[in-house]
Amino acid sequence: MKSLLQWTIFIPILAWILFFSGLIPNSGFSQIIASILLVFSVMASVHHSEVIAEKVGEPFGTIILAVSITVIEVSIIVSLMLSEATDSASTLARDTVYSATMLILNGIIGFCLLIGGLKHYEQKFSASSVTIALVSLISIVVFTLVFPTFTKSVQGSYYSTPQLIFASVVCLVIYTTFLLAQTRQYRQYFLTVGVDENEETATPIKISNKVFITSLIALIASLGIVVLLAKTLSPTIEGIIVGYNLPKTLVGVVIAAIILLPEALAAIFAASKNRLQTSLNLALGSALASIGLTIPSVAILCIIMDIPIILGLDINSIVLLALSVFTVMLSLNRGKSNFIYGVVLLVNLFAFIFLMIYP
Repeated sequence: MKSLLQWTIFIPILAWILFFSGLIPNSGFSQIIASILLVFSVMASVHHSEVIAEKVGEPFGTIILAVSITVIEVSIIVSLMLSEATDSASTLARDTVYSATMLILNGIIGFCLLIGGLKHYEQKFSASSVTIALVSLISIVVFTLVFPTFTKSVQGSYYSTPQLIFASVVCLVIYTTFLLAQTRQYRQYFLTVGVDENEETATPIKISNKVFITSLIALIASLGIVVLLAKTLSPTIEGIIVGYNLPKTLVGVVIAAIILLPEALAAIFAASKNRLQTSLNLALGSALASIGLTIPSVAILCIIMDIPIILGLDINSIVLLALSVFTVMLSLNRGKSNFIYGVVLLVNLFAFIFLMIYP
């Protein structure tokens, strides 16, 4: 574990040094180096999140990873909104949150159910925890991404300023209530259940305070450099996508996928170890944090700086989002999973990408 901890600290530090030294310009070789550093930084962040989770216990470990990534996601959205033209910046928050939500619901949960089902046949989890998370998620999704399309105070898929403030308060209230339920009143619902007796879980790994603090700092550093490298690689990704005559909206999906990669790997690893509850805590908690923290933060910026923000989705996107939420609800309502649910969710993900290319 010591050698693993050493390289997971060294790689992010090296990436930060190279990034700020200007040794990662837009050239072929440097892009390859940046891609390699990006992959290893993702692996480092997954390792540190597991160390933190082992120390603080569930569900606090998954909360730390989800909130950390969401805070960095918010900072990236805000910086891009301030640097880009107004017409493209107005839909940036909506497109990013929508893509992240679709990737989490269909991609991360789909892969977890598929891999867990193929390896363990059937996995158990707390249906109560899933219900709490999905009820909170559905309400936030409707208030932020659906209602703006149908309100009449302002023409177009906009919220008026009072409506935007109301939606932001709703997001914060629901997300805060969810966190209280997850960490206090109903914490037992979010603990791992149904682990096989043959698995080596009887002797937990002891994590010292020094290792915990080091991993916490390294996690933040790893996530930060992942986002910065993803932003650096975005022109290359956009060039490749445009070169193949694909829509530019795919760039946001690719960047969102890179940012969510640490959460995805951590969730899939947990599912492969028959800890699907941990996977669902991470996935659904990330979806809630992605919307519940991003929208209020961006809304405050837009109100202060008088920047227009389009939140409402078009009808096709609303249908796909509703299908994804409905499928996840049906897949997770029994407290047991199988690989068929995972296949269906991954088909939904394929449809999301396919219809973006061929609308």
